[in-house]
Amino acid sequence: MIPLRLVIDTNILVSAALKPDGLQRTVLLIALTKPARLYVTEAILAEYREVLAHPEFKIRKGLRQQLLQLIQNHAHLVSPARPLYVARDPDDNKFLKCADAARADYLVTGNQRHFPKFWKQTKVITSSDFIGIVAPHFHS
Repeated sequence: MIPLRLVIDTNILVSAALKPDGLQRTVLLIALTKPARLYVTEAILAEYREVLAHPEFKIRKGLRQQLLQLIQNHAHLVSPARPLYVARDPDDNKFLKCADAARADYLVTGNQRHFPKFWKQTKVITSSDFIGIVAPHFHS
């Protein structure tokens, strides 16, 4: 299978935590498994930690820690060189900065409207788009 360089928006991680059988959980597990590579920045890790802990999501502390530990163990940390102001929501610029620094193939998000369709060589896609792209590479 081709190596995939990925950045995952926080809403995908939250859905992965809330829905064990959901597509987002599959996306996360694929992103954390070779030959795929998940890229994060310190700002993204901080947002992951903060949002997973929001009380309204009622995500068990054990599950939160497990997901964050998996990400810390398997994700590649990059440091973006310069600020970007491209996304509609300024909070989303951190994902584009990470994609830029990682030369990511895909940025997977549940909020496509917050991002441009492409950012340099990174394509912004949904979980189902992503599964459609990688599914042919999984053979039983």
